[in-house]
Amino acid sequence: MKALKIFILIGTFQMLSSCKIGPQEIDYGNDACSFCQMTIVDKIHAAEIVTRKGKVYKFDASECMVNFRNDFDIAEIELYLTNIYTEPRTLVDATQATFLRSEKLPSPMGAFLTGFKNQEDAVNVQFEKEGTLYNWDELLEHLNK
Repeated sequence: MKALKIFILIGTFQMLSSCKIGPQEIDYGNDACSFCQMTIVDKIHAAEIVTRKGKVYKFDASECMVNFRNDFDIAEIELYLTNIYTEPRTLVDATQATFLRSEKLPSPMGAFLTGFKNQEDAVNVQFEKEGTLYNWDELLEHLNK
C-alpha cells in the first residue's frame, strides 16, 4: 500500500511538471513554421505562440505569427514570443518588444521585420539601417491593413 502511494505521488508530480506553460527551444533547421510550413533556420527572426494549455506553435518570422494569430482563438494564447536581433536564438515577450521594419534588414518572409528587446536597441539599429519602429499594437495594426 505504501509503494502504491509513492507511485501515485511520483506519477502526479510528473504530470504536473510536464504541463509547464512556457517557450520551447526552436530546433533551427528542423522545426517547421506553423503558418507557412517553411523550415525555421533564421535565429534572429523566429517566433512562438504558447497557448494557455501549453501547446507551442513555432514560426520562421514574426509576420507568420501575426498571420497565424488572425485565424486562431486569441483568447487561448498565453504568450507571444519573438527572437531578437541583438541576441540571436533568444525569445522575448513580443508584446513588450520593439519591432523595426527596414528594407536593409531582410527577414525570411519578406516583411523586413526584426524584433528587439527594447526601444533603445531598436533605435540604435534604426540609426544605421533606417526604417520604421513599431510596438506590438502598432505592429498588429500595420500587418492587418
